[in-house]
Amino acid sequence: MDENNKNNEQQATANAAEATESKTETSTAPESVASGGAEADALKEKVVEAVKTCYDPEIPVDIYELGLIYDISVTPSSEVLVKMTLTSPACPSAMSLPGEVEDKIRVMANAKDVKVEVVWDPPWNPSMMSEAARLQLGMM
Repeated sequence: MDENNKNNEQQATANAAEATESKTETSTAPESVASGGAEADALKEKVVEAVKTCYDPEIPVDIYELGLIYDISVTPSSEVLVKMTLTSPACPSAMSLPGEVEDKIRVMANAKDVKVEVVWDPPWNPSMMSEAARLQLGMM
């Protein structure tokens, strides 16, 4: 009977190890950011600071306050992914603004790798602007 219990314990330990490996392999990016701790949080703050130095050439408000930045993801290995949009698909800065955002993050935040993805869903509208942006543009 002791031999059976020993075999059962070994099998249970092996199953627990497999479950842990499986969970680690299937972790999503938001969980990775959370486990990155203070370093990832500090890098994300630097990324926000860098993005706030980028302006839409037609509107005198930074793109962060305009609500053009939809998501900033930071991995524990200091890789940054930014999902952003533009005020319209016909925006004259469509070719230059994403590159400017990437360059400023790379320099100012000292990120290992930076990817900026332009997305159109949801479409931007003025309600996405921060209170500060609306105040600055006299919309309050």
